Formats: sequence, structure tokens, C-alpha cells
Amino acid sequence: VQLQASGGGLVQPGGSLRLSCAALGSIFSGNIMGWYRQAPGKQRELVARILSNGGTNYADFVKGRFTISRDNAKNTVYLQMNSLKPEDTAVYYCNLIMRGLEYWGQGTLVTVSS
Repeated sequence: VQLQASGGGLVQPGGSLRLSCAALGSIFSGNIMGWYRQAPGKQRELVARILSNGGTNYADFVKGRFTISRDNAKNTVYLQMNSLKPEDTAVYYCNLIMRGLEYWGQGTLVTVSS
């Protein structure tokens, strides 16, 4: 299983970005897909995750600003990020939990700066 993330970049405060992550290989239903982030000098933290049935969890610091969604037919998860703040600057990692195993994408850098 491989996770291919894309969509990071440089954006001004208040701007928006959309991250995508495609899971390649043998993907089984009943999985959880999510996004984590790691800022310089900080631990990796959960941003949001979504179950196969569409149930979602969000970190408090992104509620109302970020939206996670998924396309099960494409095994792809998305993260729509609005009202971005400088403190959202981090490497964002895609995550898949499936049948007791955990997989990580390569990370995509999001920089929020004027």
C-alpha cells in the first residue's frame, strides 16, 4: 500500500488550499483515512480523520476551517483548508489505518505566510 499526497504550497494568511491523498494497492473497506501535521520542533498531531462510512473527527484547532472528505471509489481523501493561519504551517501527512496496520504518505509542505 502506498499513499500519494499532493496539494501543498505557499499561501497567504486567510487563503485556502486543498490537499489530496490517493491510496494505491489493495485497499479494503472499513478503513480510516486521515491527515496529521508536524510543525518544526513540534510533535506530529492529528488534524482530521474520516471513516469509511463518512464519520469524521477534527482537532479543535481546525474546527470550522478545515473539511475532510473522501471518495471511496478512488480511495482518495481530501482536506479542504480555509482561513489558513501562519500557525497552520507544517508538513501534512496522509494516514491510513486498515486491518490493524498503519500507513503514512510522504508528507506535503504547507506554508502560510505573507
